Amino acid sequence: MHVLILGGTTEARRLAELLYGTPGLELTSSLAGRVASPRLPPGRTRVGGFGGADGLAAWLREHGVDAVVDATHPFAGTISFNAARAAAATHVPLLALRRPGWVPAEGDRWHEVGSLEEAARALPALGGRVFLTTGRMGLAAFADLERLWFLVRSVEAPEPPHPSHMEVLLDRGPFTLDGERELLLRHRIDVVVTKDSGGAATAPKLTAAREAGLPVVVVRRPPVPAGVPVVPDPGNASRWVRERLERGPLPAG
Repeated sequence: MHVLILGGTTEARRLAELLYGTPGLELTSSLAGRVASPRLPPGRTRVGGFGGADGLAAWLREHGVDAVVDATHPFAGTISFNAARAAAATHVPLLALRRPGWVPAEGDRWHEVGSLEEAARALPALGGRVFLTTGRMGLAAFADLERLWFLVRSVEAPEPPHPSHMEVLLDRGPFTLDGERELLLRHRIDVVVTKDSGGAATAPKLTAAREAGLPVVVVRRPPVPAGVPVVPDPGNASRWVRERLERGPLPAG
């Protein structure tokens, strides 16, 4: 049985670790290639896109894939919808692995928005020194905010267009609460912008912002494609794969 994990996340890597070495299971992890030095999971890996839904469907047929787990980032919407279309076209079972989103706690000053563009429109009324934690992609949405200063944290350096008044902090989670408290204080941050990525690795910034009484602009995550079952953690995804391995692969579609 050949399983394709659409990965690039901590959960995808953990799922590969749980499944690697299982008798009768061939495992391939696919990474988008946006990070120069990714943490590779065990097993076979491929890097790069598939060429849309049709290209992915062709890849599934060519490589005899029997099941797909979409364990991409909650905001990697394009590949998720391509996976749903490709799985439907090839009759290959598809599961989405999504870490649960964050839930506001008492004292949080969240401003939920539907896009980075909405986040940019909300910022001028909330503060002038912005901690921007949405990654290096999509900074163009904030490029015209000339009166604001940004601290941009990302794994790799962003490329233009981006805000003209900004400092870049290259770092990778997990982050500590003490570290986030010190960062907000040192840079005199008065508003935080984040995507609802979920998980514990980057959640301390939300606690630090709540303690400091700072507003947080939270970009809502896109929905999982309709009809695709969802599990919240690698353990459940591993059980889903093993159940299909025990039953045997379905006839190719």
